[in-house]
Amino acid sequence: MRNFLITILAFFSITAIAQRFDIQQGSLKNLKGISEYNVAFDYSDIKVHGFETEEAFLREKMKKREEQGRDEEFKAEWFESRSRLYEPAFINYFNKSFKKGEIRVGVLPEAKYTMEIKTVWVYPGYNAGTAIEPAKISALVTVRETANPANILVAIYFDKSIGLEHDLGNTLGDRISWAYEKIAKNLAMQLKRFL
Repeated sequence: MRNFLITILAFFSITAIAQRFDIQQGSLKNLKGISEYNVAFDYSDIKVHGFETEEAFLREKMKKREEQGRDEEFKAEWFESRSRLYEPAFINYFNKSFKKGEIRVGVLPEAKYTMEIKTVWVYPGYNAGTAIEPAKISALVTVRETANPANILVAIYFDKSIGLEHDLGNTLGDRISWAYEKIAKNLAMQLKRFL
């Protein structure tokens, strides 16, 4: 019996640590009964781990690629990955979490509520052959009334969400997109409590 209790406590401790989120405003209960959300992404004022600004990160990474003529390509990929990888990763993972379509997110401007994912901090991780480090992101997810944005139902801060593991590819964009999947997974887990 004692071992069983220790196992249960360890499970709940690991689950709580793995989710690492904080309700900053409102309540998840306010989302009960909502079946669809317009989704919007905000990348303004992102901090990249180890750099004062996103611009400083880009300058350093571009300088390293300048001799090969890949500096502008790196910059373009950095920004294009948002709509090409990160946003679909979040949307697809979230929607797949609701197999019966009980809740869905997408570009749905007519939806009564908007879910905004504001990326605050990024740790890009790395792939150095045998040494691989997953990406992490911190993001503020705010759900508000679309027609009245001042009406915030809930604001949840996800701190340093570690990217899910995949066997496919392992580029910078891939790693960061897997961290968006992790936020989608954790958010979906919370919303399932109110179905």
